[in-house]
Amino acid sequence: MFDQFRNKFPIEEERWNSYINCFNLIEVPAKTTLLEEGEISKKLFIIEKGCVRVWFNNNGKDLTTQFFFENQSVASIESFMKKSVSPASIETIEPSVLWWIHKKDLDKILEEIKGIPELRDRLINMLFERTFDYMKYFVSFIKDSPTQRYLNLIEERPQIVQRVPQHYIASYLGISTVHLSRIKSKLVHNK
Repeated sequence: MFDQFRNKFPIEEERWNSYINCFNLIEVPAKTTLLEEGEISKKLFIIEKGCVRVWFNNNGKDLTTQFFFENQSVASIESFMKKSVSPASIETIEPSVLWWIHKKDLDKILEEIKGIPELRDRLINMLFERTFDYMKYFVSFIKDSPTQRYLNLIEERPQIVQRVPQHYIASYLGISTVHLSRIKSKLVHNK
């Protein structure tokens, strides 16, 4: 699992091994809550296998904001970094194999590597990648119709359409499952 990261983050073997030892492996079934909305996030997860979603409750309505797959990391970043309550929950969609690291261990690692510009820059880029995804998602809600959002999803993130149940996709698009079925039916009919 960590070999791909070792190639991206060239550090001496002894230090690398001490960092890897900070991670804990868990295997969990689908629908496992990794973080509950309102808790303070103290763990960052890396997905070896499976699919995870971030969602929040809006007056009893489940709204999904992001999906994560193999080799991606997930946490409630604001909660994790600022030690504030999480505005969202994190839940597995598929049976998953995850590695997690506690915030105190990650803080120690970050402190040690901040003097290595190449590593610092790569970590910053990984964090900004998620921010860019959020911005794109937000702008799409303002600018695009639900049909266009679905077409964008098919084009840009086909694994979501292939692996995620329809009710979560509808939640992500901000529509009902009935509306999503109509969009899909219309698209098939127009081909």
